[in-house]
Amino acid sequence: MAWLILGVAVVTEIIWALSLKWAAMRPGLLVSTIPIALSFVNMGLLALAMRGLPAGTAYAVWTGLGAVGVTLLGVVLFGETLNLAQVGFIALIIIGVVGTKFFASA
Repeated sequence: MAWLILGVAVVTEIIWALSLKWAAMRPGLLVSTIPIALSFVNMGLLALAMRGLPAGTAYAVWTGLGAVGVTLLGVVLFGETLNLAQVGFIALIIIGVVGTKFFASA
């Protein structure tokens, strides 16, 4: 169950980070409240996942997959670019997350 909660936390992390970019592009009070609200949900889910997973494992997976998701969706949603070296390093992050999950004790 902790891994499922962590997966939801990763998705929330990605949405939170993208909402920061969106709020920067469309300043306003209502738009600014969305990242703030998502940050509370995001941290709550991570803390909940850490009840059943080691903190280092949960945090590594959360940050790694969050970074990959934000990077890829930044390309799709905001027209950001990636070069071949960046794609290679993103692949290394994914390999690291898979290895972390595979060798995790929980």
